[in-house]
Amino acid sequence: MKIVGICGSPRKDGNSEILLNEFLKYFNGKAEVKKITLNSLKFIPCQECETIRKDGRCKINDDMQEVYNEVENSDLVVVASPIFFGSLSAQTKMMIDRFQCQWLGINFFKTYRPKNKMGIFICVMATERDDFVDNARSIIRHFFKTIGATYFDEIICKGVDEKGKVREKKECFEKIKQVIKRWEVINNENKI
Repeated sequence: MKIVGICGSPRKDGNSEILLNEFLKYFNGKAEVKKITLNSLKFIPCQECETIRKDGRCKINDDMQEVYNEVENSDLVVVASPIFFGSLSAQTKMMIDRFQCQWLGINFFKTYRPKNKMGIFICVMATERDDFVDNARSIIRHFFKTIGATYFDEIICKGVDEKGKVREKKECFEKIKQVIKRWEVINNENKI
């Protein structure tokens, strides 16, 4: 089993990354785990190229090529992002926009079929506003569908802003345990 964790926070060791690390550490030694920190990659936004490949692949040769390969070969994709202005971080959204080529390969050219997988969304926000989460969740759902992932679950942690404060939100860590336990049950049922 291969698990890819994507950290979309611009803040190193921030709240989103703390929760992502907590989730991923459970699988160390139990699965192949790869963590991608978007803010450390060198990639540009989608250029909406006039001439595009028709196989679901982006023609821009930058660090996104690694992201495509890791996501394509995964069984579980975990995306962690803080909420900025009622949406995902710029880093997360920029990565998602770069999957436009894959969306076209699937829906328009019908030349690409992603491997089935599961997706989990980890989200940290300073406010308690549900509409901010709803907007981010909608974008993540579309992203998961494009990469062939079923939206398995989410860990939403509200009312957290200051770096490291998420450690005081015990309910967020409890939710991680619940999601992992549910994942194990479903994963074991599928092996039978």
